[in-house]
Amino acid sequence: MADRVLFMSWGQTVRGAEERALEVFNEALGILGRAQQDGRIEKFDVVLLGPNTDLDGYIEIFGTTEQLIALQESEEFERNTIDAQLCVDGLSHVMGYCNEGVARTMGIYQEALSQVPQRA
Repeated sequence: MADRVLFMSWGQTVRGAEERALEVFNEALGILGRAQQDGRIEKFDVVLLGPNTDLDGYIEIFGTTEQLIALQESEEFERNTIDAQLCVDGLSHVMGYCNEGVARTMGIYQEALSQVPQRA
């Protein structure tokens, strides 16, 4: 089971680049779909958000550390990321924890917390 997540988010589409942005988005879904079919990632979820000033949507990609790093370092993924940077504002890729990774990370946090004097 995946213990890591790659959180990819984006803001508004650059005005005048809407058609290219849609092409790049569909290419990204194709890359992720093939990666899932090939077992290179566990799964991914896509979320499109309602109107707001910050975030238009995000994709969560689930896998192991090794799987997500390999995905990010693949030429196909890198090219798609560069294309996306030219079409949307606020593109962000952030690694995080899920499932057992949350429990392990919270254990490390709990251990570190025990070393910090607490105030009443």
